[in-house]
Amino acid sequence: MMASMSEQPAREPFFQIPDSGRLIVQTNFVLTVVFIVFSALAAIVFDQPFTAIAVAVSLACFTVGVVAFLWGYWSAVQRSREDEIGVAVLYFLMDGVAPLPVSRLMNWLLGVQCAVALATALSRSSTDGKPGSTLAFGILVPVLGLGLSGLWGALHGTFRPRIIDKPSRVSDVGDESGQDV
Repeated sequence: MMASMSEQPAREPFFQIPDSGRLIVQTNFVLTVVFIVFSALAAIVFDQPFTAIAVAVSLACFTVGVVAFLWGYWSAVQRSREDEIGVAVLYFLMDGVAPLPVSRLMNWLLGVQCAVALATALSRSSTDGKPGSTLAFGILVPVLGLGLSGLWGALHGTFRPRIIDKPSRVSDVGDESGQDV
């Protein structure tokens, strides 16, 4: 018998984010959109006050990212006493640490941050005839994506429990102990 269309397993929605950690994901999304808008506007107009606003937005995103990165790292270190936490798994939400919609969205936002930062920085190679562009500050923004992903993973991620082998006791007497006398 052929299965009808209604009997197929339901696919998980791409952007369905669970309640735990939703604020972190929303913060990443909103700040990424703000960064895209002001960076694109500054790249197109490339005049004051737009370039100054783009620099301020980039530095604000970087600052939020650094704080989130440090908070996430500190929280992960605390959890690592009981959980097996790897750096790539933590910051890229791999190996089932996060639900698929969360890891997809957070990694997608990180990729968008990298692409927009590179595109806008390369679009204007100089400011006022001087080498270097104020849009190069956008290169700092992907720290936002990494920091918020690490924070989400440290606070809400599911990790394997750490397996701690208890060391065997070695006798300190005799040749069989393996110690030099």
